[in-house]
Amino acid sequence: MDTAPRPSTPRSHRGRAWAELLRLPALFSVPGDALAGAAATGTPPNSRTLYAIASSLCLYEAGMALNDWADRDVDAVERPHRPLPSGRVRPAAALTAACDLTTAGLALAARAGRPALAVATPLAVTVWAYDLGLKHTPAGPVAMGAARGLDLLLGAAATAGRTRKALPSAALLGTHTLAVTTVSRQEAQGGSPLPPLAALATTALLSRLVTRHPSPATTDHRQAMAHGPTRPRAAGHPRQEPAALLTAALATAYAATIARPCFHAALNPSPPLTQHAVGAGIRATVPLQAALAARSRATASALLVAALAPLGARFAKKVSVT
Repeated sequence: MDTAPRPSTPRSHRGRAWAELLRLPALFSVPGDALAGAAATGTPPNSRTLYAIASSLCLYEAGMALNDWADRDVDAVERPHRPLPSGRVRPAAALTAACDLTTAGLALAARAGRPALAVATPLAVTVWAYDLGLKHTPAGPVAMGAARGLDLLLGAAATAGRTRKALPSAALLGTHTLAVTTVSRQEAQGGSPLPPLAALATTALLSRLVTRHPSPATTDHRQAMAHGPTRPRAAGHPRQEPAALLTAALATAYAATIARPCFHAALNPSPPLTQHAVGAGIRATVPLQAALAARSRATASALLVAALAPLGARFAKKVSVT
C-alpha cells in the first residue's frame, strides 16, 4: 500500500491566494462611499444604506477578480507572483467569481430600491468596461474615477432616493481616484515623476475644497437655522464649529496619508516607490470619505468611516492592496 504523502494545497494557502486576488485590505475603502453619499443628501443612514454598502463591496471585488483575469498574460511577465500566473488560482475561477459578485451586487442594489439599481447598473458596466478595455487607454483613469463617484452616488440613491446633492462629493472623490489611478499605470515598470506630482497637486486642491466649501446638505441646514423663527442665529454657531474642526482634521489626515509617498515617488518613480504611493492613495480614500461626511454634518458617519483607516492599514501589512 502506498503511504507516501500526496501533494496538496493547504486551505490556508488557498485562502491567502484569494485574499491577494481580491485585495481584501482595499475593502476598508469601500463602505465610506455609501456613507459619504448618504451624508451628502442630509438623510441619516438606514437599512437601504446597508444594502448599498453590501452592493458596493460585491461590485468592488468583482472588479478586483476581473482585473487579474484580464491582466493574467501581462502579470505573467511583470508580476508572476500574482495568484493567477503563479497557478494558485485558476483563471476560470477568477472569472466565475467576477460574474457571481457582479450578479450579487446588482441584486443587493435592487433590494435597496429602483434608484439604487439605476446607479448600480452603470457602475457595474463601468467596472467591466474598465477591466476589459479601457484600463490601458487614456480613458482608463477617467473610468476608474467615474466608478468611484458612482459608488458614492449609489449610497445617496439607496438612502434618500435621489443623488443631486451628492454630485459635488462624488466629483471630489472621483477626482482623487483619477489621480491615484494615473499614478498606478506605471507601478509595474516605473516611469515619469509627473503623475505623482499631479497627485500631490490634486491632493492639495481637494483638501482645500473639502474644508472651504460646505456640501449642499450643510448649506440647506444652515439656511433653515438662519430663517427658523424659534432658533436664533447665535444658538447655531457653537454646533457648526465642531463639524468644521472635524472636517479640517480629516482633510489633514487625508493629505498626510498620501503626500509623502507621492513625493518620494516623484523624486524616484521606481516600481516599489510608485506601488507604495498607489497603496497610500487607496488608503487615503478613507479619510477623504470621512471628511466629506463630516462637512455634511454627519459626525457619526464620519467617525465610523475614519475608524476604518487604521484597520485597512493594519491588514495591508499582510496582503498588498496593489
